[in-house]
Amino acid sequence: MTSPVWNVMIESCPSRKSLARIANKWTAMIVIALGDGRLRFGKLQSEVGGISGKVLSETLRDLERDGIVARHVHDEIPPRVEYELTELGRTLRDPLNVLRLWAEAHVHEVDRAREMYDARQAPALDTAR
Repeated sequence: MTSPVWNVMIESCPSRKSLARIANKWTAMIVIALGDGRLRFGKLQSEVGGISGKVLSETLRDLERDGIVARHVHDEIPPRVEYELTELGRTLRDPLNVLRLWAEAHVHEVDRAREMYDARQAPALDTAR
């Protein structure tokens, strides 16, 4: 029996769900933040600037369901909860770090391209009014 050939470009391919999860901006930042080891919820939230507690909770739950993040509850009072990448999650560190480095290296070029695009669109918007 041969394994099926997955192709994310085919609408019915189940690999699309995985790509959608890891292409999510919050997922990428959470994986990058957890790349160096376990973090408590509050520390993780401060590492991923701008994420709400609700969105962080939902994203962590989704990542745990997908086997990318492990949740560790310590039997203490108050309970201490930590999150870390699983073995599967650690396979995402390098690809997502490459994307992070690209974004940081090209931020000025992207900003310039946006400004040029917006400037070209402005006259069209003015005449449409």
